[in-house]
Amino acid sequence: MEHIPILKMGEYLLVSIQVDMHDQLAITLQNDLAEKIAKTGAKGVLIDISALDIVDSFIGRMLGNIASISKVLGAETVLVGMQPAVAITLVELGLSLKGMHTALNVEKGMQLLSRLTGKDQDYTSRKQ
Repeated sequence: MEHIPILKMGEYLLVSIQVDMHDQLAITLQNDLAEKIAKTGAKGVLIDISALDIVDSFIGRMLGNIASISKVLGAETVLVGMQPAVAITLVELGLSLKGMHTALNVEKGMQLLSRLTGKDQDYTSRKQ
């Protein structure tokens, strides 16, 4: 069975999709990520889809499901590297990827994850 590698980087998991996604691979990724988040206690997931030229409605829904599952397990999800054609297709299909944040590239995605998980905030100045 085919798997997409999930790399652990500190408190985050990095997924770089470098192959054409098909339905079974998307389901496998969803399950693998859920297990890895639960096992590692990851606070964030960054998914790089820059190599994907096409995303159909099923793959779009699976990405949204991954974000929802991650959130329930205590991790924020950021999707990076979306091609313009993929963004247009998702909008035309009516998929908004609720619960998933987006950034242009991996670097900006990591910065966003840091903000979302409070790693770049000064807690001493926050009011309780």
